[in-house]
Amino acid sequence: MKIMQILVLTLFSSLIQSNVWGLSLTYTGFKCLNSIDANDLTPTETLIQSKFEIIEDIGGGLFRLSLTGGIPRVVNDSQSVCIDSATGLGYSGIPALDGLPKPLESINATAYFNGQDLVIVISSIFTDLSARKNPFLPFSTSLIFPITNTLILEFNPHASIFNLKKMIHNRGLTHTSESTNSVLSFQETVLPSFNEATQAQPKILTPTSSIEYMLE
Repeated sequence: MKIMQILVLTLFSSLIQSNVWGLSLTYTGFKCLNSIDANDLTPTETLIQSKFEIIEDIGGGLFRLSLTGGIPRVVNDSQSVCIDSATGLGYSGIPALDGLPKPLESINATAYFNGQDLVIVISSIFTDLSARKNPFLPFSTSLIFPITNTLILEFNPHASIFNLKKMIHNRGLTHTSESTNSVLSFQETVLPSFNEATQAQPKILTPTSSIEYMLE
């Protein structure tokens, strides 16, 4: 097994150093219907591909990746899976350049691979673009969700696939709205960890059905 781990790491490094930038991991599934509810696995009829492409070999088993399509959405004790392209990729926008924030088509990720286990970390920001300010409604910013997904995959060298074994999903919330308090004109909500309940813990998810990323 140790020899196989060395061979796989050598393969990754040699492909990158040879400027063969097409090395990627791909999983095909149906897009999630619900853009934000992490517990809703209802799929659309749209078939999309979750694809990680290596863009840089940092060294020491670390790689920079580009993610397109989104990532699998998993709920414990459910065999259903859909691909979350909304929160998985998130939004980005600079007012002077972009106007309103827009959904991203790709996002960077960071990975560590020791020849057997692959750990990928993706951080994104999702917004519902609900900000408002007019004479008849109180001021309110959009809901902003900082999201981190950590994927833990196990390499099967005989089939050239990576099996998703665990996911760690964490989501925070920031929001500012006008207040009726005479001392504090605005009230700010900041929840650094999962916003379903105050100080809830990140979700540790175990896929019930097989989720296999093909090495291409």
